[in-house]
Amino acid sequence: MKPHPAARLFDAFNYAVLVAFSLLTLVPFLYVVIVSFTDPIEYATTPLVIVPKHWSLASYRFILSTATFPHSLAVSGALALIGTACSLILTSGLAYALSRKTFRLKRVIMLGILFTMLFNPGMIPNYLLVKELGLIDTLWSLILPVLTSAWYVILMRSFYLDIPDELEESAKIDGCTDIGVFFRIMLPVSLSAMAAFSLFFAVAYWNTYFNAVLYINDAAFRPMQVVLQLLLIQSSTQVGDPSVAQMLQSDQMLPPQTIKMSAVVLASFPIILVYPFLQKYFVKGMMVGSVKG
Repeated sequence: MKPHPAARLFDAFNYAVLVAFSLLTLVPFLYVVIVSFTDPIEYATTPLVIVPKHWSLASYRFILSTATFPHSLAVSGALALIGTACSLILTSGLAYALSRKTFRLKRVIMLGILFTMLFNPGMIPNYLLVKELGLIDTLWSLILPVLTSAWYVILMRSFYLDIPDELEESAKIDGCTDIGVFFRIMLPVSLSAMAAFSLFFAVAYWNTYFNAVLYINDAAFRPMQVVLQLLLIQSSTQVGDPSVAQMLQSDQMLPPQTIKMSAVVLASFPIILVYPFLQKYFVKGMMVGSVKG
């Protein structure tokens, strides 16, 4: 059936509005990128730089030459890698166990998981627990409290429930144990879901901020988001952490704004780089548990 001209006009209007809105959301990030690559002298002498006449990598060279920011990037990278691996193992293993009909404790554990969705102990009990466990000023204080989510466990459990029982029975007839079935059959089958959840976990660990403010006092374990926050505060107040102040007091007389923008670009780049490789799995993974019946 040929669509009515009014319907086609309405669709064209909707597409135009959505494209314009999408491009508008890119403007702030494009401005951050432009400022980060602008020549420091031109930025200091020009009120508003839209398209710089002279491009420069001076701010990036300066940031990477300091000890503070590269170290915080390494901390965030280690946090994302270790945390994502631990979270995937726990979430997929727990979800697989809860999806098995022969697992006797699944109702009790599911009630415990649902309990955490309804009742949150709060910030103070969480801090006291982390402190009593001796995790203050360690990377584990940023990983263990957020190791998994009740929502993610339920979604993964729904995915495993959709896998036919005959697949597991065939593997056991061939001699696989329960652990063998999980690692050799279920994990390869759930690759799309694992890729989607790995992106969720990696982004969450990479953007860790609040827990780091609570549990990390040692500058050696500060993730990148905390250093960015200190950069923003100290560039306006000129007081704060000495290691971060060193970045703003450049011998090369670089404007603090270009240094901040370069830090933001460097902090965003790894996630932007990883996302296209996981996008094809991301769409499939988002459908996990969405189809009922």
